[in-house]
Amino acid sequence: MQGFIIEGSNRVGGEISVSGSKNAALPIIAGCLLVSGEVILRGCPELSDIYSSARILSCLGCKCTRSGDTLTVNCKEISRDHIPDKLMRLMRSSSLYLGACLGRMGRCTLSYPGGCELGARPIDLHITALEKMGAEIKEEHGVLECSAPSGLHGAQISLSFPSVGATENIMLAAALAKGETVIYNSAREPEIADLAGFLKRCGAQISGEGTSVIRICGVSELYPCEYEIMPDRIVAATYLCTAALAGGGLMVKNTRANELRPVIDLLCEAGCDIYDYDGRIYISRNRPLKAVSTVRTMPYPGFPTDAQPLVTAVLSRAKGVSVVVENIFENRFRLNPELVRMGADIKTEGRIAVIEGTDTLYGARVMASDLRAGAALAAAAASAQGITELGNIEFIDRGYEHLERSLSEIGVKIKRTKI
Repeated sequence: MQGFIIEGSNRVGGEISVSGSKNAALPIIAGCLLVSGEVILRGCPELSDIYSSARILSCLGCKCTRSGDTLTVNCKEISRDHIPDKLMRLMRSSSLYLGACLGRMGRCTLSYPGGCELGARPIDLHITALEKMGAEIKEEHGVLECSAPSGLHGAQISLSFPSVGATENIMLAAALAKGETVIYNSAREPEIADLAGFLKRCGAQISGEGTSVIRICGVSELYPCEYEIMPDRIVAATYLCTAALAGGGLMVKNTRANELRPVIDLLCEAGCDIYDYDGRIYISRNRPLKAVSTVRTMPYPGFPTDAQPLVTAVLSRAKGVSVVVENIFENRFRLNPELVRMGADIKTEGRIAVIEGTDTLYGARVMASDLRAGAALAAAAASAQGITELGNIEFIDRGYEHLERSLSEIGVKIKRTKI
């Protein structure tokens, strides 16, 4: 098993650039299926989840090639409408091919998606919405048989929860559907706006992205384009939290501070100095961390659940008592027992974690339980005394482009090896 060996107690410094966003790239890659021609995606991160997406498209008959951070996808020819179970299980975002396949081909056969085990993440909202648009979806033994005998049509869809995945699936399905689709209580995440930006570059008619009501007027065809993927706000948060833990000063480039405001505000409250300008964020932490008021994860623009493990690691070293309430995923606290192994004082009950800050964390043998927990453990290890062995880093590779290289650039002593 591959892992990271991290020697802690080293302050960070220098500059680091943020890669393209995983959570924006995945739905955009699925959206390439709607385009009968070649799409060039720039700033596409080199991640195992991106590779899995390319495998799904290749399975359907598309051609995918990569050069540096540029992914070229050609879906002019589609040869099949079935995605094997082994590919669907590779990641959570495979569910997006439900809307994309129905939008392009009017039919598909697939199974339920995989991904990190963060708790119940049913796709009922996706299925209900697509059925309102004319899809017929039958389930048998975990396999979804999907078709739209008369084609997809516009519909008025009100989501009971602002689900990012459901919003993206509806947008993909509606782009080529007949008539207008309106999504009420839609997700407002920046990645939703990036998907809309890509689809509009291809000729889709979409308005309202970034608000709670999105309107999509279906068109007959989408056209090839070139598109730049937005920077990854959670990767940026990871670098900021690593600097907050280890101390020192760090310039994070290729960022959008307005999309990270809840994280920035929390780190400032905890004792960091942060300045943002011209797509850059500078963080400095030269004094002890202190506890903050209650952190509650919420849909965007609230505090992001993906950043919660990272700030939990920061608060484990903040003097005083902090409380974290996880409102999105019930299994998001699987990180906490691993931090306790490193000397953290965290008591967890249900969706609430009470953190008594400690002066020092210590190196230990720990395991990543999911993508963001793994990144948080790497950040914590950078500030811990001694050596940390971090296993299950295949989770980290799903969302971070060579994390060990990036952290090494800013002064963290980290190497990838077999453990």
